[in-house]
Amino acid sequence: MIKDSSKLIKGQKLKVDLDSVEDRLSIKLINALQKDSVGRLVGYKMVDGNQFGLVVELNIGITQWFFEKELSEIDEP
Repeated sequence: MIKDSSKLIKGQKLKVDLDSVEDRLSIKLINALQKDSVGRLVGYKMVDGNQFGLVVELNIGITQWFFEKELSEIDEP
């Protein structure tokens, strides 16, 4: 889980926590994420009055937004 998204930089590698998203995403997207759940941060999205989401371009070619609690950072070498 990401604790402070303000420290993230555009293009940073992130991984989707499948257990956190399976109740709100389509079965088709969940199946695709099971094959590859990694992507790069491309932006932010206001999702309601007091929260925002992180927009991630996934390696599988799909762009999707996620809450901070649904993602984790990946350390790159």
